[in-house]
This record gives sequence, structure tokens and C-alpha cells, in this order.
Amino acid sequence: MKRENMKTNSNKLTKKDLFRANWRWLWASQLSWNYEKMMAPGYFYTVLPFLKRWYKDEELVEMMQMQSQFFNVNAFDGNFIIGMDLAIEEKQGSKAKETIAGLKTGLMGPLAGVGDTIFGAIIPTICGSIGAYMGLRGNPFGAFLWIIVNLIVLFTRFGFLNLGYSQGAKLIDSASGRLNAITDSAILLGVTVVGALIPTVVNVKVPFVYRAGKVTLKMQTILNQIMPSLVPVLLVALVYWLLGKKHVTSTKMIWFVLILGIVLSYFHILSA
Repeated sequence: MKRENMKTNSNKLTKKDLFRANWRWLWASQLSWNYEKMMAPGYFYTVLPFLKRWYKDEELVEMMQMQSQFFNVNAFDGNFIIGMDLAIEEKQGSKAKETIAGLKTGLMGPLAGVGDTIFGAIIPTICGSIGAYMGLRGNPFGAFLWIIVNLIVLFTRFGFLNLGYSQGAKLIDSASGRLNAITDSAILLGVTVVGALIPTVVNVKVPFVYRAGKVTLKMQTILNQIMPSLVPVLLVALVYWLLGKKHVTSTKMIWFVLILGIVLSYFHILSA
């Protein structure tokens, strides 16, 4: 009994642990960004000390592989997901593997949109413009204003992880037995976000035009009548299908799409 209590106490996270996770995310979230897994190495580095504390042997390897999967979010509010992750794993352990993967997939898109809008556009545009205007007018407070704003943002982003941790703990207490439904909902949210991005981000058209006498038929017009953005949807579906194959990485897929686009454009089959 004493040994079990000692194990439970060692699993319990302290404020120092949360600060440590915040600090690791602050330095690593963008430092190891790459085109294959984007921010996954930074996420993995942030949670690695806790994985080593909670798991051993094959279970540790399994959870490390899960935490190394593709991840991309705004660096300022992405630690909210880490907080929820730590709270759930603290109580559920490896049983929450699918739940964690679903939460990461479902929340990284919406949080990226919120973070990019607030911290990447609104705050720099408004506060940066005010500071720059004051500097051009010879007021040195413009520079200090920008420093103060960034300090406020820094302390604010530290609070997101603690908020996520508290919400994750509440989720476990109030939703025992319903984590599968929450996981499915998070995955559905992620798929919905990806689906909504396809017609706005992926721009592919069929330039083929058929002419017979005075009759002219544009293939893209016909496809639009069948379903708008049909070609981008089919292209994304093809990429998802290929990514499910063995030995197909994100890097290989980038080269495949690039070469395919060049070849099809050369033969006037597709155009961006």
C-alpha cells in the first residue's frame, strides 16, 4: 500500500512541473519546426520528462510514438492542449492514448486560428502601429510600449497551460466513462476544420477547354456544376490515402505533390 501511494504522489504534477512544461514549450515550440511533423518535436520535448515519469519499457515507447505524431498550432496558445494532455495522462495513463491523440487533432486547428488572429495579427498590428507612430513622432515610449505588450503576452501565454490543466482535470472528473465520445467529437471537429480549409487553401483547376465549331465547353465549369472545389477535394483525398501507406512520409508527399503539379501543369491538365 505504501508503494502504491508513493507512486501516486510521484505522478501528481506540481506548480513547478507545470512551470517546467511551460518553459520547455516556450523554447522548443518553434525551435525544431520542420515540414514533416511541424511542431511535433517541440511538443514531444515538452512532455518527455512526464512520459519518463509515468511509463516504462514498451508502454513508454508506445506513448512516445503517439506524442511524436504530426502537430501544428499557434505557439502562444498551443500549451493549452499540453495542459489538458498532462491532466488526462496524470489520471488515466496510457488508457487515454486515443483520447489524447483525438484532443490534439481536434483542438490544434481551432486554437491555431484563434492564436494566429489574436497574437499574430490583432495585437502586433494595433500595438505595433501605435508604438511605431509614437517612435516616428520622437516619443521614446513607443519602444517601451512594444516591450510591455510582449511581456504581457509572455505572462498570458504561461497561463494557458495552467488553464488547460485545470480544464483537463475537470474533464476527467465530470466525464468518466464518456471519454470515447469526447475523443470522437474532437476528431470530428478536426476533420471538419480540414474539410472547411480545402476550398479556401487548395486552389487547383482544370484548364482543359473543348471546342467543336461554335461550341465551347470548359471542363472546370462543368466540374463546378457537379460540385464546387471537386478537384481540390479529390487531390486532398488522394494525399490522405497515400499518407496511410507504409513508408510514405510527409516529406515524400510534399515532393510528390510538387512534381505532380509541375507535370500536370506542363501538359495543361491542372493549374494552380
